[in-house]
Amino acid sequence: MIELSVNKFRANLKDFVDKAIEEHRPIRVTRREGKDFIIMSAEDWEREQETLYILQNKSLMRQVAESLPTYHDNSGYKPNQEQLDEINRF
Repeated sequence: MIELSVNKFRANLKDFVDKAIEEHRPIRVTRREGKDFIIMSAEDWEREQETLYILQNKSLMRQVAESLPTYHDNSGYKPNQEQLDEINRF
């Protein structure tokens, strides 16, 4: 995580926003008076929200836990290319 002062962030706003988007690295902006804040790309924020949703969903976490043995044994379901294309909507 990049950490910098609010003055440095303000002086180079576009560069730091581009860096957060392109490098997928959050930026912590510190202030002398008041609380710090984080800058991150919308794509990264949405991914974080999806992860939090899954981690908080007991049913989904149970399904993940139950699937681990077949994943480690490489014996789980393997879709063919047509099925993968359908899943990925190609």
